[in-house]
Amino acid sequence: MKYITTAFLIILLAFGMPSCTMLEPEADNHNTLDRVYEDPAFAEGLLIKGYTYIPTNDYSYDEVATDDAVTNDRLSQYLRIATGEWSPRLNPQSTWENCNKGILYLNQFLSVVEQVPWKWTNTKIKDLYIRRFKGESYALRALFKYYLLRNHGGVGANGTLLGTPIYNSFLETQEDFSTPRPSFAESVESINADIALAQQHLPMDFGDRSDLPEGFSSEVDVADYNEVFGDYTQQRISSRHALAIKAKTALLAASPAFNPDANQQLWQQAANFTADLLNDIGGINGLDPKGHLFYLKQQVDQADITTGDKMDLQEILWRRPIYNNRSREASNFPPSLYGNGRVNPTQNLVDAFPAANGYPISDPLSEFDPSNPYANRDPRLSHYIVYNGSKLKNTVINSSTEGGADALESIPTSTRTGYYLKKLLREDVNVNPSSSSDQKHFNTHIRYTELFLNYAEAANEAWGPDGQGTQTYSARQIIAQIRERAGIEQPDSYLASVTSQEDMRQLIRNERRLELCFEGFRFWDLRRWKADLTQPAKGVRIDAQGYTYFTVENRVYDNGFMHYGPIPEREIIKFGLLQNQGWQ
Repeated sequence: MKYITTAFLIILLAFGMPSCTMLEPEADNHNTLDRVYEDPAFAEGLLIKGYTYIPTNDYSYDEVATDDAVTNDRLSQYLRIATGEWSPRLNPQSTWENCNKGILYLNQFLSVVEQVPWKWTNTKIKDLYIRRFKGESYALRALFKYYLLRNHGGVGANGTLLGTPIYNSFLETQEDFSTPRPSFAESVESINADIALAQQHLPMDFGDRSDLPEGFSSEVDVADYNEVFGDYTQQRISSRHALAIKAKTALLAASPAFNPDANQQLWQQAANFTADLLNDIGGINGLDPKGHLFYLKQQVDQADITTGDKMDLQEILWRRPIYNNRSREASNFPPSLYGNGRVNPTQNLVDAFPAANGYPISDPLSEFDPSNPYANRDPRLSHYIVYNGSKLKNTVINSSTEGGADALESIPTSTRTGYYLKKLLREDVNVNPSSSSDQKHFNTHIRYTELFLNYAEAANEAWGPDGQGTQTYSARQIIAQIRERAGIEQPDSYLASVTSQEDMRQLIRNERRLELCFEGFRFWDLRRWKADLTQPAKGVRIDAQGYTYFTVENRVYDNGFMHYGPIPEREIIKFGLLQNQGWQ
């Protein structure tokens, strides 16, 4: 008899331990695989377990390993890799273990899904459950493959652009894991194949309907459909989410790090795949006017299907369920507000926010005043970053040398850069131990703003700033809408002055930096662009003499090979996989 505990042990040994010893537990009172065939709730647990491994289930704040932020947590592994310790042995950016575990749970679920009595009293409903569960499994498997490819794909020691091992069935022994790395293109094909399978099984969106969606037989009863695909399944992975993963994969494949020949067809494909999703919400007109503030009370309440109108916030394509918590605020509020001030935005990022008129602060037309550097700036600066003299919870934060606990490096929980994080935090949370209170939050998997920026990047590379290909809007039009939403003064004279593809590229990348800051993009964006990884993290000291800018932390990366993450050392040792170039 095969024990389900044995299957889990195989997974643990394969992705978590260097030993090759296999153990077979004695028969006892553990749940066995037989229960899967008898208990639908137990069987679905294999699928649910897959959901728990999604890398975006929480924010990583890995910006502290980039030029956008540092952390005052001196034990942070992200601090360690940013300052020279990144290796196949120390890699907090590894998705290898969790994503492969997720894939194996899904593969095991797929191997038994048709044999589980999901609804033994109604064969038609049972078939619908099988259909939905298969679709979810294929879509999730594609998602895990995407993150494996982003974090571990790269130029191998043999000089070939490689992907990550493809596991499309449940593996019974450790020997089964000895799968060589395929080409990068083959990994992309595997992701797209899973998405095609997911589309065959899933509707574009879950939710109760009065009629059947496309792709469902007229023999299916609408009431049965709603029982399986209705409102209660919202926030499960749908066909729309799967198509977003396909579009994100296409952007990755078109990016300089993975497109060494600058194949324009890859950029066109990325633009068109993304446009397919944007067109379904009205194209440019679908940009949520409050989407850049998605984490605030009004937007969170709007997204709450228990208190709202059962319509998700338009900005959010896919998110985790809403929960009550105060951990983000406890981690990141300044110490004067009882927080630990963990994530400290850099002067680099502050300088990336343009003036209120849209001009970079390095441009004389911005009218930037070095003696009053936070005045007349892009409103997103005050939304996302706490700077000296700004307010948080109706409290003026003083990070100058006279600022007490909030001053630069005053106490261990003070800022190291002169700035504190504001984005993603709710000011109506109280972390005072004597009167603490939680508020509703959610973690995002995919935002529409990301997709708009993905389209702008791909469209500019494919057709230039004003080209549209087969679409009805250009990169410039997308960026115009995003900047106008942000509060840039109109008309946007700076945007109008940007005419070359190269200048538009830099503007799009900067807008992406601002709009998606602290959501886990910067680390990998720099790498897929093959950008300079060694820009020092800067800060500001404010005293009676004015503003003094200084280097807080050097970024110790090798631009020669660290645009690609390493394969974990244990995988190289156990299975003889080819490592990416440069990693020892």
